[in-house]
Amino acid sequence: MASPLAGRWDLTVSRPDLTFPSWLELTETDAGWEGRFVGIWGSARPIPVIRVKDDSIAFSLPPQYEGFPQDLGFTGKFADGRLSGETNTKEGGTACWVGVRAPDLAANPAPNPGPTVSLIGEGLAGWVARSPEAANHWSNVSGELVNAAVGTDLISTAHYQDFRLVAEYSYPEGSNSGIYLRGRYEFQILDDFGAAPSPGSSGAIYGFLVPRVNAIHPFGKRNVVEITLLGRWISVVLNGTTIHDNLEIPGITGGAMDSLEGEPGPILLQGDHGPVTFHRLTLTPLS
Repeated sequence: MASPLAGRWDLTVSRPDLTFPSWLELTETDAGWEGRFVGIWGSARPIPVIRVKDDSIAFSLPPQYEGFPQDLGFTGKFADGRLSGETNTKEGGTACWVGVRAPDLAANPAPNPGPTVSLIGEGLAGWVARSPEAANHWSNVSGELVNAAVGTDLISTAHYQDFRLVAEYSYPEGSNSGIYLRGRYEFQILDDFGAAPSPGSSGAIYGFLVPRVNAIHPFGKRNVVEITLLGRWISVVLNGTTIHDNLEIPGITGGAMDSLEGEPGPILLQGDHGPVTFHRLTLTPLS
C-alpha cells in the first residue's frame, strides 16, 4: 500500500514576521525515499536526506538563496489529509508549515477562447506593485510597460485560470526578468543568447522545464513569446520556435505569490532582478 506521504504538496510556511509558499514532492522507491523542494526563492532542488516512519517525516537540505547559516530542516506528520509540522529559521527559531496535496489540474482538451484583452492600458491601470515599500521603477512609456531598474515586481489586478498569453519584450545587456503565470510559474527571461538550454535559461519554466532550444534573440532585440497554459500543462512558442509542447509543470517557482495551485492567479512581471520592456501583452482566456 502506497504511503499517504507520497506525492506533491503545496506548502505554506508561517514565520512570526512572514508567511510564504513552498512546494514539496515525495517519491517512495525500492531504495528509499526521494524528493524535491522549492523554498521561498530559487528553484526546485533534490532533498538529500529524507527519513520516514509511519506517517511522520523529517528531511533536510542545504540552503539555496535563503541565507541560512545551516541546513534547512523540516519535521512533520500526516493527519486528516494534510502534512504539517515545524521548520527552522535562519535566526535559530522555528516556524510552522502546512501542506495540502497539490491538485492534478487536468487540461481541458477543447477550451473555448474568450475575447482577447490587452494588459497594457493607460498608465499603470490594471497593475499594482508587489512590494509597496520597494522602489517602483515601472512606467508606461508610449503604451509599453518599462521597468527601468531593479525594484518591485508588477502584478495584474485581474486573475486568470487558463489562457493564451502573447508577450513582446526586450531588455538591455545582462538583464534578468520573468513572467509568473497565475503568479506561480515563472517563464524565464534572461540575457543568455547562445547558451545551452537549462532549467534556468531563457524560455525555461524556471527550475523545472528545460526548453528544447535556446530561441532567445541577442539583448536589445525584441522577442515574441506565445504561452498557452491549460491546467498545469504548458506549451510555449518563442520567436517562432516551439520550446515546450504540452508539458506538465510539477509545481510553483520560488518567489511565487502563493501555493494555491487550484485557484486563478494574476500575471506577475518580475522587476526585482533587472530592467525589461514589455512592448505588447495580450491575453486570451480559455474556458
